[in-house]
Amino acid sequence: MRGVGGVTPREANGEAGAPRRIKIFDFFSGCGGASRGFQDAGMDVVFALDWDTDAADSFKLNFPAAAFELGDIRRVNENSIRKLVDRQRPHPVLFCGCAPCQPFTRQNTTRPAPAEDERVPLLLEFLRFIRKCEPDIVFVENVPGIQNVCPDSEPLGEFLRGLKGAGYVEPVHDSVSLKRYGVPQGRRRFLLLASRHGRLSLPDKTHGPETDNPEFTTVRDWIGDLPEIQAGETHPEIDDHRAARLSALNLERIRATPEGGGNRDWREKRLQLKCHRDTNGYTDVYGRMSWDRPASGLTTRCISYSNGRFGHPEQDRAISVREAACLQTFPMDFRFSGSLNSRARQIGNAVPVRLASVVGRHITDHLARTGKT
Repeated sequence: MRGVGGVTPREANGEAGAPRRIKIFDFFSGCGGASRGFQDAGMDVVFALDWDTDAADSFKLNFPAAAFELGDIRRVNENSIRKLVDRQRPHPVLFCGCAPCQPFTRQNTTRPAPAEDERVPLLLEFLRFIRKCEPDIVFVENVPGIQNVCPDSEPLGEFLRGLKGAGYVEPVHDSVSLKRYGVPQGRRRFLLLASRHGRLSLPDKTHGPETDNPEFTTVRDWIGDLPEIQAGETHPEIDDHRAARLSALNLERIRATPEGGGNRDWREKRLQLKCHRDTNGYTDVYGRMSWDRPASGLTTRCISYSNGRFGHPEQDRAISVREAACLQTFPMDFRFSGSLNSRARQIGNAVPVRLASVVGRHITDHLARTGKT
């Protein structure tokens, strides 16, 4: 019996020779950087969960067909997610879990994250859903510090042991450079992949030495064609091409800063901050990006001139929200919700879209080799 469009129920569910599309469940989704990258790799976004209302609104703007759960993962019943997963079978299912990472940032890597920080066990909450739902693939992205803080105990050690106990074959993880995957940032991220269908390696590098793209992508490649705006101005036709205001003193500072330069280039003593005069640190704050190099790592304050090397290479302002999104490899049609600072926070917290798309194609190839797609 044929259904709507002449497709049988078996074909609609991926049987009878029809291709099986990978279904994405995005935990700690944020605004949806990972989901967009996986979607670009040919996957379907089915479900997402996050507790940030602005990020939830952004996600729903860009993935209106996906089910969204706004709330705390610790209060979500795994049986409800299991029912949704079961409805996707026999399509393969990928669980993406990029838990909030602040306890493991570079500032905290010399000591264990404080026990009272409730974000620490969130990775293990994600494990609870993996055990119950048994997705085909598990993907985790985080800061490299997660493997340095407590590599043999909670949360990463217990998470790895839990994956192996749940039937995942030799989970692999490593710290990788974003620029090696076509993302224009000199930042490193922690990646983990695990499969129930044989060992799944991390994807091969796509950019840099010994690849088909020997040159890294640069700031110019991603934002060089956006029109000029002033500090505090919003472009009338380009969504989120809006730059934060600068004080009169900060305008003087950025005008005294050459492309790729920073506060060490200020010759006038009155421009210098007292806390910077007797230290070799803080070289990135109040800095400008270089056109023909990758940017430094974007953070949740990526549109603030005083919080990093976030000055535009030649215009006297910090980068705009849209430029920050471009440097995180979001496409121009991706929309954001919330205040200016909230949008910057969502962008800084996101998994770079290009990274997720590379990982997504790698996963697709793996499942095709194992006969699951």
